[in-house]
Amino acid sequence: MLRTAFAAAGAAALTFTLVACGDDDSGGGGETPKIGVILPDSASSDRWETADRVYLQAAFEAAGVDYDIQNAQGSKEDFQTIADQMLTGGIDVLLTVNLDSGTGAAVIESAKSQGVATIDYDRLTEGGGADYYVSFDNEAVGRLQGETLVSCLEGVDNPLVAELNGSPTDNNATLFKTGYDSVLDPLYESGDFTKSADEWVPDWDNAQGGTIFDQMLTDSGAEIDGVLAANDGLAHAVITVLERNGLNGTVQVTGQDATLQGLQNILAGDQCMTVYKAIEEEANAAADLAVALTSGDKPTTDATVTDPVTEADVPAVLLDPVAITIDNIQDVVDDGFVDPVELCAGDYAAACEEHGIG
Repeated sequence: MLRTAFAAAGAAALTFTLVACGDDDSGGGGETPKIGVILPDSASSDRWETADRVYLQAAFEAAGVDYDIQNAQGSKEDFQTIADQMLTGGIDVLLTVNLDSGTGAAVIESAKSQGVATIDYDRLTEGGGADYYVSFDNEAVGRLQGETLVSCLEGVDNPLVAELNGSPTDNNATLFKTGYDSVLDPLYESGDFTKSADEWVPDWDNAQGGTIFDQMLTDSGAEIDGVLAANDGLAHAVITVLERNGLNGTVQVTGQDATLQGLQNILAGDQCMTVYKAIEEEANAAADLAVALTSGDKPTTDATVTDPVTEADVPAVLLDPVAITIDNIQDVVDDGFVDPVELCAGDYAAACEEHGIG
């Protein structure tokens, strides 16, 4: 099972040492500690509500701490307002998934000024100076996307590839691109592959992604062979455009997040891969750090990441991603991340039966 593999691969990163901080008790004089969480939206990916919220809530309840999990729904103003309300309400730790580094850094600065510990969850806030960062090896995510796209295009002579990147304000999107460009750029340079287009999608907006890809397809004369789409939401936007042009199933499309929609697109033959990130492991690691911080401890981690703005090292917990194709979707089911009844419903039942999924 993937959970076992993830636990083994991430054991070093997930192990941290608690260093006591004297008489400092950020739990508030015997009161139950409280942790605030701000999620970014529910439009760019359904993972934030269907996975991260659920797993974080379960971890906090198991630890016996109070918590407040809210979603900014893509609004930077609401993100700031939620943070202000949480800080006023007396949280001990603030865990955030930023919408952009500017807003994220302002919130972190406000939290620090009030003695509240901060954790960047999934996305690093550039220039933010959070106390900790919990995520996946995001360059590795991109490498898996690039490598699997190359495999999916095997046998295609000099394939024409479009790159549909994530949000330019999300450091993760930059890391993903660094990863897949490390695979694809040498192939472009050698002439084995040809790049047709390379565009960023503001705010990971799927509708804008579809519009951008529609223009890419038109500019290529509908000759695109493969699309490096940065996540499953953008992949579905691409597939919708391809379907409208009678091309779905003929173009190799990548994704990320192993969403129900993304996995079903793989079953339908419209998407060649996604990337599974064991979000339960990520949420548990973040919750463990947050709970330790409420007790006045200072966990030490085995990894760091460099803030590209300040060049400071941020203590980090980094987990390993896994590429998912039609051949190993069952692993995601076995890991408990997706309900096989939902996955194999309706039109997808035959494909699940054919590939032994369920």
